[in-house]
Amino acid sequence: MAPQADDRADPRQLSSDPLRQAAETMHAVRERCVWSQRITHEDLVPYLVEESAELIDAVEAGTRADLREELGDLLWQVLFHAAIAAQDEADPFDIDDVAAGVVEKMVRRHPHVFGDVVATTPEEVLVHWNAAKAAEKHARTSVLDGVSPHMPSLALAQKLLGRAAPLGLPAPPSPAKQQWRTETAPADRSLGAPLQSRGQEPATEGELGEALLGLVGRAREHGWDAERALRGAIRGLQDEIRAAEAAARTAGRG
Repeated sequence: MAPQADDRADPRQLSSDPLRQAAETMHAVRERCVWSQRITHEDLVPYLVEESAELIDAVEAGTRADLREELGDLLWQVLFHAAIAAQDEADPFDIDDVAAGVVEKMVRRHPHVFGDVVATTPEEVLVHWNAAKAAEKHARTSVLDGVSPHMPSLALAQKLLGRAAPLGLPAPPSPAKQQWRTETAPADRSLGAPLQSRGQEPATEGELGEALLGLVGRAREHGWDAERALRGAIRGLQDEIRAAEAAARTAGRG
């Protein structure tokens, strides 16, 4: 016999499906926790950022137990947002609507898995993915549309450079050789101190990371805000993209 519904029942007693248990737990917390009741989507944003960062830490440097826990914490954020959305008077939706939406989208974007399209290489998969995404986002008028300005600046810069490449914009120049570096060994240097110069540009991803860290050290030496500096360069890149798009539209009408 199925357990009787009870306002105080343990969700684990009401379902054998762990995902459903998680959703029911969130529902109960939202209904009966006075702190959770007053939380809005906007209130949750800092927690979402924090939990995402902790998941990245777990992926890059944590244990399997860390990874499992942080995935759960991020899932809780999704459930929380869905529980808040379910109480919206104008346009409510719940976690089932969220799940149904992502299933529909992923089936559509994987025609080589769920349809008769053939893709035997990762490159072919990407072609089909981009085609499906372009069909979904046909109303977009700029390659900048859909790119969140709240992304971390380095990730945003890399994404924008990728979006800009098809427009024929030149790649940004490589940074000058970092002659300002000292002979301080990485293991001995203080936080933000410049790195030892190798007299050449980075040749590996690891060296690139060291070079970027060296640029941040340079910014610290001069009292510059590295994030703000990069955001300024990104805004310049966005202006170039918009100008290139405008020129292309003008040429197309000519």
